[in-house]
Amino acid sequence: MEILDGRKVSKEILLELAGEVDLLVQNGIEPKLAVILVGNNPASLSYIRQKQKSCNAIGVQWEQFDYGEDVTTEELIKRVEQLNDDDSVHGILVQLPLPAHVYTPDVIRAIDPKKDVDGFTAYNLGKMFLSKDFEDLASCTPLGVIRLLERYNIDVKGKEVVVVGHSNIVGKPLAAMLLNRDATVTVCHVHTKDLASHTKRADILCVAVGKVNLITEDMVKDGVVVVDIGINRLENGNLVGDTDFEGVSKKASYITPVPGGAGPMTVTCLMENTVRAAKRLNNIT
Repeated sequence: MEILDGRKVSKEILLELAGEVDLLVQNGIEPKLAVILVGNNPASLSYIRQKQKSCNAIGVQWEQFDYGEDVTTEELIKRVEQLNDDDSVHGILVQLPLPAHVYTPDVIRAIDPKKDVDGFTAYNLGKMFLSKDFEDLASCTPLGVIRLLERYNIDVKGKEVVVVGHSNIVGKPLAAMLLNRDATVTVCHVHTKDLASHTKRADILCVAVGKVNLITEDMVKDGVVVVDIGINRLENGNLVGDTDFEGVSKKASYITPVPGGAGPMTVTCLMENTVRAAKRLNNIT
């Protein structure tokens, strides 16, 4: 069994991105990420810190706009539109979740697809379904999973891949990206009958649900590659994924740890998208 080390791969990619940023700066282009944060949700604050740290590490400029919980949908859209028109900004990120009274789809829809570094707009999601050649700004967590598999030379072509979870942020786009690479993909979710009958067939199993010990040792076959994208905090404060790591790792050929697997890759792919957006906005291939 080998660990799919997201922290290690993340560092390698960030180092490469830092070189790309240096070249852009030498050409008078300073990549910049603008971040909109509403309220002080502890998880959101933690994610924001990680993203800012990665920006600092590779030389991407960071500009943050903080709003109180009482902000309106209209106010956020107005800020997004200002950032769309600001040529110094190459990436726009709205930290989710937003308060319940804010209509999130309208805020996301307002983002210029060329600056949508989270890959959440319908335009970028739709392009991604065409082929891997159009994954210009793909959703960061699915892109992170693909990058992790690539770095460990795990070819998905022709493999039986099971994705557990069908969210718009992870499950659906990940399934599309795997199909783009000629995997045979099954998507399971909360309404799937007999989940184990599907997971036992998987050559590669990707789980993104948010349920502790959802996948146990008896639900996987020998040699399976497991990418655990779930994040759950136990009562003792420890973070765990959706798989019973101790049991499943006995059968797996590769497995991601939680934390330190898919998580760091998500932030790194946000940086990759920001650098790519800066290049595309300046017509650099």
